[in-house]
Amino acid sequence: MAEELLLDLEELRHLQSIAKRPRVLNLISSQIRDMEKLSKDVTAPATQAPTQVAAAVKVPSPPAVNYTTLSSFSWEQDNDKVKLYISLEGVDQEKMEVEFKPMSFDIKLHDVQGKNYRCAIPKLNKEIVPEKCKMLVKPTRVVVTLIKASKGSWLDLHYKEDKLKPNLEKERDPMAGIMDLMKNMYEEGDAETKRTIAKAWTDARSGKTADPLKGLN
Repeated sequence: MAEELLLDLEELRHLQSIAKRPRVLNLISSQIRDMEKLSKDVTAPATQAPTQVAAAVKVPSPPAVNYTTLSSFSWEQDNDKVKLYISLEGVDQEKMEVEFKPMSFDIKLHDVQGKNYRCAIPKLNKEIVPEKCKMLVKPTRVVVTLIKASKGSWLDLHYKEDKLKPNLEKERDPMAGIMDLMKNMYEEGDAETKRTIAKAWTDARSGKTADPLKGLN
């Protein structure tokens, strides 16, 4: 629309320059003034309210909490539970964080005489019942009670992988050693040895003998 108004004004000004009669000049001049005013209204930029940009508020991150690890404590057990005794004075029960899980626990003690302490076992020897476990704060120590998920005696608090278990399982399978022995004998033996081993193995598989080595005698 603004472009068309400008073209119309240009043509009216051209007519004004060649018009000679006063009445025609007045009409053209009046029309030019009206169109100039309209053109200014159309082309004037719209007034916009200033956009207010909220200043970013930098929230300081909380300082990292440093803990002193409590790795030294005593413990005892019976058939149903395990009790840990942590020697520490000035513990505030309102400033503790306690988390019990089926195979772990994590205890955080804040602002104990100006220090923060932590006692945790990431993997217990056996499962516990988290909702039944509890803590008791006394003047000179903290008592942690872990309720066993299954009755029995624990050899240790910490879980320890049985490194002998794979070897024991291998020892329980004597056939594996026999098969390795026969394979080596077959690969290194002459034609007669190979025939004897093949026959012994066939007899063992058919049930004629339980021990394939007996066919080699």
